Amino acid sequence: MQQLTTLARDSRALAALAVPLALTQLAQVALTTTDTIMMGVLGTEALAAGGLALVIFNQLRTMGVGLVTSVGNQVAAAAARAERAADNEAVAVAGADGDEVRGLVRAAMAVATLAGLAGAVLMVLIGQAATWLGQDAAIAHRAQGMLAALAPGLVPCLWFQAVRQFTVGMRRPQALLQITLASVAVNAALNWAFIHGTWGLPQLGLTGIGVATSSVYLLSFLALYASARRDPQLAPLLSPDFWRADAATVRRLLGLGTPIAATYGSEAGFFSVTALLAGSFGPAALAAHTAVNQLVYIVFQVAVGLSHAASINVSRELALGAYAAARRIKNTALACGAAATTLVGLAYLTLPDLVLRPYFDPDSVADQQGLQIATGLLSVVAVLQFFDCAQNIGVGLLRGLDDTGSGFRITLIGYWAVGLPAAWLLAYPLGGDTRGLWLGLLVGLATTAVLLLRRYSRALTAKAAAAPESVAAGA
Repeated sequence: MQQLTTLARDSRALAALAVPLALTQLAQVALTTTDTIMMGVLGTEALAAGGLALVIFNQLRTMGVGLVTSVGNQVAAAAARAERAADNEAVAVAGADGDEVRGLVRAAMAVATLAGLAGAVLMVLIGQAATWLGQDAAIAHRAQGMLAALAPGLVPCLWFQAVRQFTVGMRRPQALLQITLASVAVNAALNWAFIHGTWGLPQLGLTGIGVATSSVYLLSFLALYASARRDPQLAPLLSPDFWRADAATVRRLLGLGTPIAATYGSEAGFFSVTALLAGSFGPAALAAHTAVNQLVYIVFQVAVGLSHAASINVSRELALGAYAAARRIKNTALACGAAATTLVGLAYLTLPDLVLRPYFDPDSVADQQGLQIATGLLSVVAVLQFFDCAQNIGVGLLRGLDDTGSGFRITLIGYWAVGLPAAWLLAYPLGGDTRGLWLGLLVGLATTAVLLLRRYSRALTAKAAAAPESVAAGA
């Protein structure tokens, strides 16, 4: 009974940060969900081409986000140290640790700018090479136009993420949800306007979706920056003048962020390669893969919220010397993740037609094959998403320990040494369809989750054993 009481208390504490973060993530993914639905309205070929473009964009965006993710942990640790030394946390952070936090924000903005520019160039180049990767020529051509429209949005997207990590580290993420919800409505309106040429805007079709999304990323960054400037606790610490970033702080963030980016990129690349493999089964298979992958991406945002909250809380508890609390965070996050993924999995299994209706028209002959394939994939996804959630939580927990390198090494094993060979084997020699690809994804994610969580438990035990006796006793 006491354990259940402790779990309930820890769950409430975790939810205080995880819920607004998860809701923000869900609202943010609604941008790409809206894009995907709009693509479906344009037809199966547009959905396949647009889905291919989003896979490439999300691959580069995810790696860019990874480069600035560690700033949230660094800010949280600085705030906890200040709180430990003073009664008034806000005064302490703005005073003694203010220079450190401002330096972190500048460095994060500098890294975001460089990553955004490099990613935009790569995005266009990869689009040009799509036909060499086995994609249908007509689909590759349409994807190239959308990628060119998405590329300018990468820099403001990463600026948004840099400021976001600062606000999360300061445990003041509430404005994120309001801004992201507003961006969903703006994105839907601009999508419609650019696709059909309403309100005096040009009629761009599929490319218009990319133009709308890039515009929304810029507007979202400006809104978050303005909101932080109005916050009396955040405003004194927000320094976006990235050209003044301290080189040592940039190197510090890159040292922590590069393995995170590689970890994120490893996972996104794992899914990207399977998308390319799905395209080899034809447009209907790629459209089904795109729709189901978007569903997984939606649920994944709950895991991201839990992962970020657990990571920030681990950084905070370790700065306070509370090793026992840091140990409990793992079990609390996993329990919350299991509850969320179970509910969604039941919806997949009992209401498949309703879940897939936004992506396929059941009355359309052209959509029948894609719908049938996607329905068959949902039973695999119902199980897969639990391991996807668990491995993401594991990455966040290790980040809270400042152990970002282990996550990358483990994903190389789980995704590429285990998952990808399993996906190829189950899809081609043994299966002959996209279901085998998703079974391979499941195997890779499960392996990764087990290895990450085991590494966290061992690393935390070692850190607690090495701590001063007085600190360990206080934990």
